[in-house]
Amino acid sequence: MKKLISVIVPCYNEQEVLHMFYDEMSRVAGLMTDYNFEFIFVNDGSRDNTLNICKELAAKDERVKYISFSRNFGKEAGIYAGFEKSKGDLVCMMDADLQDPPALLPEMVKAIEEEGFDSVATRRVTRKGEPPIRSFFARMFYKLMNKISKTEIVDGARDYRLMTRQFVNSLLDLGEYNRFSKGLFGWVGYKTKWLEYENVERAAGETKWSFWKLLLYSIEGIMAFSTVPLAISAVMGILFCAIAFAMIVFIIAKTVMFGDPVAGWPSTACIILFVGGVQLFCVGILGQYLAKTYLEVKGRPIYICKETNIGE
Repeated sequence: MKKLISVIVPCYNEQEVLHMFYDEMSRVAGLMTDYNFEFIFVNDGSRDNTLNICKELAAKDERVKYISFSRNFGKEAGIYAGFEKSKGDLVCMMDADLQDPPALLPEMVKAIEEEGFDSVATRRVTRKGEPPIRSFFARMFYKLMNKISKTEIVDGARDYRLMTRQFVNSLLDLGEYNRFSKGLFGWVGYKTKWLEYENVERAAGETKWSFWKLLLYSIEGIMAFSTVPLAISAVMGILFCAIAFAMIVFIIAKTVMFGDPVAGWPSTACIILFVGGVQLFCVGILGQYLAKTYLEVKGRPIYICKETNIGE
């Protein structure tokens, strides 16, 4: 009996590329005659014609499945929904913009079936086509994460990945609301092979990830996989207490020896503002962790499915 490969494709306003992606994915699937396929398109509250195209593809190809959210819940929710609804022995996740080349899939399958890996992940060796400032901050993020977190996150890692059913089930066991998949992939462990390839630009349309969205997403990753920011705030508190104590001793000694009281309100105001800023920064760090805890405790669903053609 042929094994089933589930291909999960999160979509948000991807009407320009869906037909191109489907054609290329169908071509690759046609070459892999030893496997059956299902294509799961997750419509993440798109405002364009994405859902109608998914329905159109599903009407002409029974391999095509779709899940449509009640609103935009974010890519992480789309990934989780795809995992939850997939039935494949192997599960592949990729973007619809063809920056994740479907042509790599046969090699990825071979690595799992013949080489004994539990997952095959991809990473870009170049960032050709990206704005320089975005590439710089991306590299800095990966360096920072690997210094402050015990979970390894590979520089240039894409979401394009093929996994065994056991690997996917382990991810589904992590039912946290605030999800950072790049970290979760590393946290569950297993044996992973990395494939490298040159960066491929989008086939059509525009990226949905602005610089600020990526910045917020990176903060999400730091909060999810490291408590070092909390330790930093504690160390800063101890450091400033020590500095304050030293200054008190210095001022007392200076006044006793020279009878010269401390003068200068501008310097005092600057010190107060600086220390106040540090305090607010540390409180902000605590607030971020508290906010994540608050969201987890409420226990809201990761996504709400409005309609789907996948049976229970």
